[in-house]
Amino acid sequence: MTGREPAVDIAAGRGTKDVIRDVALRLFSTKGFEQTSLREVADEVGITKASLYYHYSSKQDLLLAVIEPVFEDMRAMAAEIDELAYSRDAVRDILTHQLHTMLAHRPIGQMFVNDGVAVGNAIGHNYEEMIAMHRELCRWLAGPEPDPEALLRASAALEIVKTALLSQDIAPDADPDMVERVLLDAALGVLLPAR
Repeated sequence: MTGREPAVDIAAGRGTKDVIRDVALRLFSTKGFEQTSLREVADEVGITKASLYYHYSSKQDLLLAVIEPVFEDMRAMAAEIDELAYSRDAVRDILTHQLHTMLAHRPIGQMFVNDGVAVGNAIGHNYEEMIAMHRELCRWLAGPEPDPEALLRASAALEIVKTALLSQDIAPDADPDMVERVLLDAALGVLLPAR
């Protein structure tokens, strides 16, 4: 410990590693990855920098841990769609779930805005997996035996949903419910146009 009261209370049942990750996410998303030192993270948690290195071997390692929940959620979605029958209601449910995921990860979206190169480099090793999951979700959203137009519409709908990730930067005063409503309507309009 640093010999002073920790700035963050390490709650019962939460490990130091989780608290470090949460503090890093907050600092990286508000100050920027490059502008935040590991000493600042350690001080905020109330541990020494050496203790932080016990849990995360480098600043890059910590950044990877901060963005990993996005990939965990994407993997869960990919597993979920394998078991789901295609229908208009299921499409709406999947897009709503994706929106909730993106809204939950808005601080990571702010990291992209602040430090896109650093975050992009951190994603590098997951990039192929991310693209594969995107393709799988597009194929499902496009429906059974999709034609090229359906696949393009599905990809465009997912891009609209991803806008939620950047919504704090785009419309900082927007209510999350309004963000969800607007983006879901737009995604469904692109994916399932009225004919």
